[in-house]
Amino acid sequence: MKKTDTQIRFETRVPLSEVMRPNPTTINNGATVAQAAAAMCHDDVGSVIILERNLPIGIVTEQDINCKVVAKDLKPSTVHVNEIMSTPLITVGAKKTVGHAAHMMVKHRVRRLPVVNEKKKVIGIVTVRDLLTVSNELNELMAELIEINREDIVEPGICNRCSQMSDDLKRVDNQMLCARCREEDKIT
Repeated sequence: MKKTDTQIRFETRVPLSEVMRPNPTTINNGATVAQAAAAMCHDDVGSVIILERNLPIGIVTEQDINCKVVAKDLKPSTVHVNEIMSTPLITVGAKKTVGHAAHMMVKHRVRRLPVVNEKKKVIGIVTVRDLLTVSNELNELMAELIEINREDIVEPGICNRCSQMSDDLKRVDNQMLCARCREEDKIT
């Protein structure tokens, strides 16, 4: 198995609850686009989840506001969020993994997934950016682990201590050492 396969499998098993942002911005389905925009500005986010009887039914993004209201020269205070929201809302369970969420995003062509509990109440949100951040952090950790475990790998090159060419360099304390220098370390 290639290292990249291991990294991907490692990353996708991360519980979604570890990367989601809790308490996402929500608003009632009777609210106006102006109210939704104000809530998004207040929370410094790019979307708002639309609720009906405290359950998620849709989502409105900055792009929805731009394309469905501003570009049509409509007045945000007269348009209701339920007129422009994306629905049906694609959600993901809190007990799912990062890999599951990523597959859902690809399958449904969405960039944000509200995270719901067993009662379908919204408890968080996860975005493509959240998943990429976790992916990058885990890849960096995996690279460091691989580097640490490279001590047994033999490589040709120049010894960092004696500057002699060798076909038998091994990493010792972050230095590439030839067999002679490694042996000297054992004697002293």
